[in-house]
Amino acid sequence: MRAIGYQTPGPIAADASLVDIDLPKPQPGGHDLLVAVKAVSVNPVDTKVRMRAAPEPGQWKVLGWDAAGVVEAVGPEVTGFKPGDAVFYAGALERPGTNAEFHLVDERIVGRKPASLSFAEAAALPLTAITAWEALFDRLDVRKPVPGQAGLLLIVGGAGGVGSIAIQLARRLTDLTVVATASRPETRDWALGLGAHHVVDHAQPLDAAVAALGLGAPGFVFSTTATDRHLGALAALIAPQGRFAVIDDPAVLDINPFKRKSASVHWEFMFTRSMFATSDMAEQGILLNAVARLVEAGDLRTTLGEHYGLISAANLRRAHATLESGTARGKIVLEGF
Repeated sequence: MRAIGYQTPGPIAADASLVDIDLPKPQPGGHDLLVAVKAVSVNPVDTKVRMRAAPEPGQWKVLGWDAAGVVEAVGPEVTGFKPGDAVFYAGALERPGTNAEFHLVDERIVGRKPASLSFAEAAALPLTAITAWEALFDRLDVRKPVPGQAGLLLIVGGAGGVGSIAIQLARRLTDLTVVATASRPETRDWALGLGAHHVVDHAQPLDAAVAALGLGAPGFVFSTTATDRHLGALAALIAPQGRFAVIDDPAVLDINPFKRKSASVHWEFMFTRSMFATSDMAEQGILLNAVARLVEAGDLRTTLGEHYGLISAANLRRAHATLESGTARGKIVLEGF
């Protein structure tokens, strides 16, 4: 089968950073679905793994987690899917990735593709939807009010992949006032178009920018990017007894400034359930089916920002470079081989 991989971690500018290759077609076992991949999207985790993780000597590392496709075959323990089913999912960090014609994934972390979306539109959603959903409802518990706080959610990085879906979920499933951050006219318009009530410029001090809105202190703060740069301002602006969630990888995360406010700090990592085969691992499949229903009801839209063409090494290198530049708006999707 056709695939894209690498043998030596390194910068995306190197020709060997991602290469078109041919690999054996995998066979499903246990709870596995063998999925014929139709479209994939690219996430920051792809670029981080490419820079750091080396495959076994002589082997290839295949990246990619978001995918939409059609079930080709199923393992003997599969109960919820059959060949021909259209699906979407975000995969597992420790298994080969979706940048291949065929891919194995555990049925428990798979959802049924929204029928109203194309494969490319559906591929933009899973990883960011799972991350945003878990951060909002499992970590921040945004349905439980912060005492004395008016119901305000700040999303740092509102035009990124996770921020784009978090804005929509918060608007559709809560009564919170949503403030997003963006620094360019096009990303500001994107965040407002997704439903943010207000957008502030994260190129400016965020504590002053949020205070200027006159809405009070946010009880909930969700930082999706540049957390180390904004941490002091976020600790200053969060409400007493507020809840703070982070998903990026700051070199240092000094949470001491949050102590005086008894603010709770939460990490969200959407691969935890699959990585540790937690007892509630199937919640991710349930979650994706809920997202699909919201899409079908017209309450959520795809966060596809740019379509980069066929799934190939050249196009994936371009997508990785765009993500690393920090200029992506929404999700970058590739489709077909």
